[in-house]
Amino acid sequence: MKTKLIYFLILTIISCPIYAQNNRPQEPKEPFDYISENVKFKNNLDSISLAGTITYPKNGSDFPAVILISGSGPQDRNSELMNHKPFLVIADYLTKQGIAVLRVDDRGTGESEGNYNETGLAGFVNDTQSALEFLKTRSEIDPSKIGLIGHSLGGTIAPIVANNNTDVSFIVILSGAGMRGDQLMLLQKEKIERQMGVPEIGITQGQNNMKGAYEIILKSKDDKIQLQTELKNYFTELFGAMLPENQIQTLSQQLSLPWLVDFIQNDPQTSLRNTKCPVLALNGSNDLQVPAEENLELIEKLLKENGNKDVTTQKLENLNHLFQESETGLPNEYATIEQTFSPKALEIITKWIKQRTK
Repeated sequence: MKTKLIYFLILTIISCPIYAQNNRPQEPKEPFDYISENVKFKNNLDSISLAGTITYPKNGSDFPAVILISGSGPQDRNSELMNHKPFLVIADYLTKQGIAVLRVDDRGTGESEGNYNETGLAGFVNDTQSALEFLKTRSEIDPSKIGLIGHSLGGTIAPIVANNNTDVSFIVILSGAGMRGDQLMLLQKEKIERQMGVPEIGITQGQNNMKGAYEIILKSKDDKIQLQTELKNYFTELFGAMLPENQIQTLSQQLSLPWLVDFIQNDPQTSLRNTKCPVLALNGSNDLQVPAEENLELIEKLLKENGNKDVTTQKLENLNHLFQESETGLPNEYATIEQTFSPKALEIITKWIKQRTK
């Protein structure tokens, strides 16, 4: 049972690109009816160069602007996944509505320097802060109307950046977490397995297995090699000969990645409670990776506890983690859906931003 569950989850994720469709009707094609400029700027805190694309209308000035912050794993400026380019679609839509957009290659991806998998959350925060400083230098942009749109892990980073920078005018959290990382990952595992039809005894066993691993991670103190060793020993004792040593090694290495360790240990309570700027938090009812009800309720509660009066949360029916209209919400469905990003969600985001940047 244990081995089959692990194999099934791995195959579900890996198989997505294999069955990816090429028909992506929302993807914009050149020539664009706005300015699209490739740019580079420095993250001086970490001494790396970052690359991206800024888009803004051809006519006018002092545009409101947003920085797009990607979810987990190294992604390019379009946040390309399974032939979908959601950040390109979002940027195209917002720019046509008069909102400038900066989207950036994650460090170590595309034309950006650095190493994603050797970086913790603090590094990603520094990258976004550097993007903010860059936008403030652009003559086309109104520096008092710059906001952040963070998806998934980006929704964790956005409030931290807003806490550190009073220049952040607003944030939009898309499928962002309201609970600590380990709790979210256990809930995600449970929801996905239940939707896949895994027997309840298997779900319970899987929860217990991963709780043990997360407890080790929660106690770890910035020693990656030591953490890998402890996780490897834990999984070896847990699975014995049922799981090959190389798979145990791979699992231990993946769970020891600095950004993932930081996420598992991170509790967004502090950053959300201290966020004073306007916040829009959206999630799909079919999101199995960051379940909507549990997280939206927490996000709203934490934001309002410390006096933030401009908080909007909304659950959008039938949308999955990527904001596609979906049937099941399972990850293996992402590639088969032609839609890249829900037009309804785009409309809500745009209307909300415009109301706060008049």
